[in-house]
Amino acid sequence: MRKKGSVTVFLTLILSLLLSLICASIESVRMASARTQILNGMDIGLYSLFGQYDKELLTDYDLFALDGSRGGGQLDLAAVCDELEVYMNPVLKQNSQKLTLCQSGLTGYRLLTDQKGEAFYQQIVGYMQETLGSQGIQLLLGRMSERQEKTAQADQSANQAQSKGSIDRYDSEMNQASEKSQQAAEEAQVVPQAPPAKNPITIMKRIMKRGVLELVLPGGNGLSTKEIEKGTLVSGRGLQQGMEMPDGMTVENSYTSEVFFQQYLMEHLGSYAEPSSTGLAYQVEYIFGGKDSDEDNLKAVASKLLFIREGVNFACLMADNVKRSEAQALATAIASGFLVPPAAVIIEAALILCWAFAESVLDVRELFAGGRIPLVKSSGDWQISLENLPDLMEGLDSMRRNDEKGMSYKDYLQVLVLTVSKEKKVMRAMDMIENTIREKGRKNFCMDSCIVALEAFADVKANKKKDFQVIRQYCYE
Repeated sequence: MRKKGSVTVFLTLILSLLLSLICASIESVRMASARTQILNGMDIGLYSLFGQYDKELLTDYDLFALDGSRGGGQLDLAAVCDELEVYMNPVLKQNSQKLTLCQSGLTGYRLLTDQKGEAFYQQIVGYMQETLGSQGIQLLLGRMSERQEKTAQADQSANQAQSKGSIDRYDSEMNQASEKSQQAAEEAQVVPQAPPAKNPITIMKRIMKRGVLELVLPGGNGLSTKEIEKGTLVSGRGLQQGMEMPDGMTVENSYTSEVFFQQYLMEHLGSYAEPSSTGLAYQVEYIFGGKDSDEDNLKAVASKLLFIREGVNFACLMADNVKRSEAQALATAIASGFLVPPAAVIIEAALILCWAFAESVLDVRELFAGGRIPLVKSSGDWQISLENLPDLMEGLDSMRRNDEKGMSYKDYLQVLVLTVSKEKKVMRAMDMIENTIREKGRKNFCMDSCIVALEAFADVKANKKKDFQVIRQYCYE
C-alpha cells in the first residue's frame, strides 16, 4: 500500500507541473494572439486612414496625400488620431480576447512641404520613373541634355553679343561723325549730302524699345490677366512643419530626377500653349518667372526666349560669310555717307546685332503662334533679309516661317525651366497646385496640411491584465 501511495503522489506532482506548463503555454499563446491582433488592428487602422487620400490631388496631379486638416486648412492631429481609433476598434473586438484601446497618438509625421518640399519632389520623381519606363527615360534624358547644352551655348553667345555694346558704340560713333561732318561742311562752306545708303539701325532702335509682348504675341491671341497673392501660397507664407520620423528623408539632387520633375510640370501644369482653366493660366511660366500675374510671367519667358534666339542668330550671322559681306557692304556705304569710313566696323557690328534681333522677333512670334523653330539655324532657315529690316513691323506675320523639324514653344519652355533652382521649382509648383485646388471650391486647402507618412502608437489592455504598446509606420511610396 505504501508503494501505491507514493506513486500516486509522484504522479500528482508531475501532473500539476504539466498542468502549470500547459496553462502557461495557453496563456502565452493567448498573449501572442492578442499582440498579433493588436498589430493587425493598428495596420488595418493605418491602411484605412491613409485610404482617405485626397482624391483631387490624385486625379489631377497623380499625388498621394492625406488632408490632415479635414478641410479646415490647419492640421487637426486629434481628428486624425480619433479616426485611427475608429478603424482599429472593430478589429480589436473581433473575438473573446477582451482587448481595450486605452490611448493612441502620433510619434512622427511627414508633410508634403517638409524639407522644402522634398516629399512632394520625390513622390513625383518616383511616379515619372514608373510612367516613362527605361526606354522613355533614356530618350528623355538624351533629348534634354542636348537641348540644354545648345541653349547654354546660345545664352553665352547672346551675352557676348550684348557685352560688346554694339548699339551704344554705334550711337557714340555716329554722334562724333555727325559733328565732324557738320564741322567739315562749315569749313568747306558746302551743305553736307545725305547718306546715300538707307540706314536700318535707326528704325531698329525704335523697335527695340517696344514692349516685348507687343513684338512677339501674334495678333488676335488673347492675353490672360489673372493674378495671384503669393503671400497666401506655399512660397509666401510660414508653413506648418511635420514631426521628425526615425527613418528621415535623403535629399535627391541628381540630374535625372530634375529632368523627371521637369517633365511632370510640363504634363500637369498649364502654359501659354495649353492654358489652365483654373488658377493662373500660364502656370509653367510662373515656375520660370515667379511673378504675381500671367502677363508678367509671360513677359519674363518671352524676354528670355528673345535673348536666347538673338544669341543663336548672332552666332549664325557671324559664321555666314555671305551675310557678313552684305552687312560689311552696307556698313561701308553708311560710313562713307557720314564721311567717317573708319566707323564702318562699328556700324557693321550694330547692323549684325539689329539683324539678329529682327530674326529673333520673328522666331519667338512663330513659337507663340504654335509653330516650330530650329534651335540652331542654317542659312536656308533665315527669314528676313538685310534690306527688309526697316519693314519688320509690317511683316511680323508674313515673313515668319514654321519648321516642322524645329522645337516648339513648350520645348523651349522646358529648357528654360530647367535653369531654375530646384527649391524655387518645387515651391512654385506647390503654389500652382494649391491655388488651382482652392479656386475649384476648396478655399482652405493647404499643401502643408497634407500628410504623406505617419508613425503612430497605441496602448491596449488585454483581458484586463496585460498592457501592450505597439508602434507602426505607414507612408505613401
